[in-house]
Amino acid sequence: MHHHDHGHHAPGSTLSRKLIIATAATVVFVIAELTVGLYARSLALVGDALHNFTDAIALAIALFAIRLEKRPATREKSFGYQRAGILAAFINSGTLIAFTFYIFVEAIARIRSPRPVNSIAMMITAAVAVVLNGAITLSLRRDGRDDVNIRSAVLHMLGDAFSSAGIIAAAFMIRATGSQRWDPAVSLIIGALILWSSWGILRETVNLLLEGTPTGISPAEVTAAIAAMEGVEGVHHLHIWALGPSRPALSCHLMVGDVPLRSTARLLDDVTTMLHSRYRIVHVTIQFEFGECGLDDPYCIPYTSPESD
Repeated sequence: MHHHDHGHHAPGSTLSRKLIIATAATVVFVIAELTVGLYARSLALVGDALHNFTDAIALAIALFAIRLEKRPATREKSFGYQRAGILAAFINSGTLIAFTFYIFVEAIARIRSPRPVNSIAMMITAAVAVVLNGAITLSLRRDGRDDVNIRSAVLHMLGDAFSSAGIIAAAFMIRATGSQRWDPAVSLIIGALILWSSWGILRETVNLLLEGTPTGISPAEVTAAIAAMEGVEGVHHLHIWALGPSRPALSCHLMVGDVPLRSTARLLDDVTTMLHSRYRIVHVTIQFEFGECGLDDPYCIPYTSPESD
């Protein structure tokens, strides 16, 4: 028997519109920042422009994934394209980590052989970047709470807002001290920030692609919660994975003893309602077993009433 939420949880047209506007604005700014960065000979600005370009790619991929997730299921793809968002987040974080190593190599070379930069151009351009990235981050923050795909794009934008703030600080230090090494030094900090923010997303997406349990859900806790429900004598073969970025799924065997089959319908509803309300698990598949819970079965957790304690 199975039960799942038939409601449509895919982000609506409002989110798509936000992503379209954010992508277009980011692409325009990338062209401007790269131009100014080359003119000012600032590695921090050029690096930030490339980071912003990956932001644009991240936003575009997130938009594409949302559109793809809305496609209906087919006979070959019975769950549809719900994992497109997870795959998009994996690509986003992976490319960003690869880009970070380029920044590290170039920054170290610049520290050894400093080059003069235009600090005024750095400051003005970075200030515009802070406003742009901050605005996009705030507009998408709520949408990214339950969707790893959107959250990866938000982390891109948030990381770049901090990067731009660092560039402003570097420009002030260059003018105050006259040392050009502040430009590559801030680039190293930007790279470390990008690496830190991307690693968490990469680790989470790899876990989900490998059918791992979604972050924030404890299989032991879920098993205990099911086993404690009235009518459940044991729980085993429990698996929790994710159909999509915000659609956890569960399958398990429930020991219910010697009861009529028709009596399990209410128990099925009770279990699925509890799993949805407490753990936001939207797709549940349960196999009922009408035997006793074997004492030698390590995967069977029998229900123990409070009176027996």
